[in-house]
Amino acid sequence: LIMLMSSPLPGAISHVILCFSLVYLLTGCCESELTENSEIKTPTHEFLVSWSGWLHERNGSSATTHGLPAAGEGALGGRLEANSSGKEWTATRRLPQALIIGVKKGGTRALLEFLRLHPDIRALGSEPHFFDRHYARGLAWYRSMMPKALDGQIVMEKTPRYFVTVETPERVHSMSQDVKLIVVVRDPVTRAISDYTQIISKTPNIPPFESLVFKNHTTGQIDSLWSPLWIGLYAQHLERWLAWFPRTQIHLVSGERLISDPAGELGKVQDFLGLQRIVTDKHFYFNKTKGFPCLKKPEGSSKPHCLGKTKGRTHATIDPEVMQRLRDFYKPHNQRFYQMVGQDFGWQ
Repeated sequence: LIMLMSSPLPGAISHVILCFSLVYLLTGCCESELTENSEIKTPTHEFLVSWSGWLHERNGSSATTHGLPAAGEGALGGRLEANSSGKEWTATRRLPQALIIGVKKGGTRALLEFLRLHPDIRALGSEPHFFDRHYARGLAWYRSMMPKALDGQIVMEKTPRYFVTVETPERVHSMSQDVKLIVVVRDPVTRAISDYTQIISKTPNIPPFESLVFKNHTTGQIDSLWSPLWIGLYAQHLERWLAWFPRTQIHLVSGERLISDPAGELGKVQDFLGLQRIVTDKHFYFNKTKGFPCLKKPEGSSKPHCLGKTKGRTHATIDPEVMQRLRDFYKPHNQRFYQMVGQDFGWQ
């Protein structure tokens, strides 16, 4: 530059050359700086996991009816761009390795929400009903509904109707012989009342519970085919699953203990899935108003997280004599279920 400025060239030409030289130097510096910054690596799996295991945003996906990318997938929402070294951090859609298959009104939504706290679980927020309603759409469609996950993360979904649908065990088995199955069970009498309570919230003009329970009021014969009662015949439904899957691939969660000791039940589920026990008692508090545990406020949030208003409804008041008849009806079914699973749930 000094040489150019002291040269005998006319002043105008000197100024032009000087300007071009400065532009060249400046753009060269900037280019060098950008090249260095392009080496910033994609955050590692460990870095993405916050100190307490709270990473609800990563597991906040929900399905769309057209198989479009699920909402709320954050930084892991797809196949990440290759960095400057040519390496690729992949998060892809794949078929689930675990399913919560039942039962309705047993606590499946609570279990799903609690499990979604785990950084190694990627769970679909909505119920896809693939194996009972949309099977004809095929596995490619089913895969498209799943949230994207990194290697090592477990993909899962929950559809409580699977447990009682006759065709479902064989269909699930044809997808994967190794899939892990989770069933949340609850006292079938209180489950039936909870089911009925949900029904009347949507169709308030249906007959009273007591009149729907019996086939014949005179003889007192129970209508075991009425859906709220039929779902509670757990041994009958489980028998179909055991025809296709070994008992070791089916984990039972107590709906009652999921309320009284959520951390204890979650610990067993994490063990069953082969995961580190990250979701612990530090994540929960008991909400006296709702009558069940809620999640303590996550990082970056000023509010605790409880399940919606459709959960924890006040149950309909049922005639005590009808309750006792139902308990007598379920007693042999419960005993058979206990023998099948090798566990006594203590339902009266």
